[in-house]
Amino acid sequence: MSAGRDDAASDLPELPADAFRKADPSPDPLFYAQPRLVTHIDDAAIAAVTALYREVLPPGGAILDLMSSWVSHLPPEVAYREVVGHGMNRAELDANPRLTRRFVQDLNADAALPLESASLDGATICVSVQYLQHPVAVMREVARALRPGAPLVVTFSNRCFPTKAVAIWGALAQGDHVRLVALYMQRAGFGAVEARTVRDGRRGDPLWAVIGRAPVTRSAPAAGPAPATR
Repeated sequence: MSAGRDDAASDLPELPADAFRKADPSPDPLFYAQPRLVTHIDDAAIAAVTALYREVLPPGGAILDLMSSWVSHLPPEVAYREVVGHGMNRAELDANPRLTRRFVQDLNADAALPLESASLDGATICVSVQYLQHPVAVMREVARALRPGAPLVVTFSNRCFPTKAVAIWGALAQGDHVRLVALYMQRAGFGAVEARTVRDGRRGDPLWAVIGRAPVTRSAPAAGPAPATR
């Protein structure tokens, strides 16, 4: 059984049984078959994502841009040894100049990443976490591929494709999404989980971030305390 077929209810038993259903249950590859060479947050929010990556991701490292597209929002002046891009549309990934290699995969069908264990120095998920139906399984795979202590940076705004976002995302108030993503990370084994309000949305798109560190030891993850917020 692939990681993507794990029952999300076993990782998050406190959530409703239908938490990860979608209004549009059709296969995701059909929805993403047409390239969308657009950005999904405004320029100020993009700049905030880039600034956060500049702060957290190690220069010269190997970076995974999970659920990527034609742009990765990485700081243009920073060189990385490798940038691995994952997405749902080959044309979008091929148009991304920051990627050194790329792969297409439906994570809601199979969360097992084709990446070596402890081979990456950082990972990002930008404005896409709301589409994951097996988020803990996916993040557990990210943790496996990261070197001990390496960061996962998840950013999101208040925009989405509502028919493809999971039910619980739409049911929660804006401020509760950071707690949900932090819970995903904790159940996947990440430590030092920190939630941030990066932009409050009074001018332009809001932006939130949840940052976690891959476990130093590969013991079974604990639920952990509530994340710090700033």
